[in-house]
Amino acid sequence: MHNLNINNANTNNKQLIKLSNKLFLEFSNFIYYKLGIHLPPEKKFLLQTRLSKRLNDLNINSFEEYFKFLTSKSGLIKELPEMVNVVTTNKTDFFRESKHFEILTNFVLPEYYKQNSNRSLKIWSAGCSTGAEPYTLAIVLKEFSEKNKGVKFSILSTDISTKVLMTAKKAIYDHQMAVPIPMDLRKKYLLKSKDKNSKFIRMSPEIRECVKFEQLNLMDEEYNIKTPMDIIFCRNVIIYFDKKTQEKVVNKLCYHLKPKGYLFMGHSESLAMTKAPVTNVFSAVYRKNA
Repeated sequence: MHNLNINNANTNNKQLIKLSNKLFLEFSNFIYYKLGIHLPPEKKFLLQTRLSKRLNDLNINSFEEYFKFLTSKSGLIKELPEMVNVVTTNKTDFFRESKHFEILTNFVLPEYYKQNSNRSLKIWSAGCSTGAEPYTLAIVLKEFSEKNKGVKFSILSTDISTKVLMTAKKAIYDHQMAVPIPMDLRKKYLLKSKDKNSKFIRMSPEIRECVKFEQLNLMDEEYNIKTPMDIIFCRNVIIYFDKKTQEKVVNKLCYHLKPKGYLFMGHSESLAMTKAPVTNVFSAVYRKNA
């Protein structure tokens, strides 16, 4: 998910450069337009602190100069992805909001394969962060496929941040992140380092090969999604958007969802569903109207 990064900031000389109220408003409007994230005035110092890193890296001496570069034709191509990596942070866990995976296993998947036994299930993890959600989905689907012959599936995972996508593709995590994964599944699908002192684990090849990662900005007018999806997970992503942006994004997600397909949202995001073509069927789980 995305939010303004509030991690400890670097302390360097560039932080002495002040971001004016007028320019903060310009940055705020630009970030809202590009990312859908609303920055209230109290976030000004935080934004100043985080953007100072890019001024350092680019050897730029003022926020005015940086904004001019950022919004230029070349800046939108080269610098916008870097700015996204700096001002957003991503929180993710394996089996986060675990009730959703129980619903998937016990209700959604049996229903789907009863009606579509010969077709591959298509799942989209939107706002996948460093990959915990799509890899959790892959584990759940793998387990289901072992008990149900002929099950086929593919998982598309997208995020706006190139930095988190690089981490997701590597599928290497601190061992503490694996704690929510049941022990039997850890033994089955996680690899330990040959170095006994290493505290890192990696997803097994059979899990990694189930997931495809691509960059995608949910604020884009159109999504480059060619195939309609059976299930979309977009959890704890739009909570940082205002209501107008939430409804716009949710309706675009629904456009790429097949009739009677399922949309899984974060448990605090239900209010965004009021004008979407879906029906609430479980807690934070919606089904597209036929």
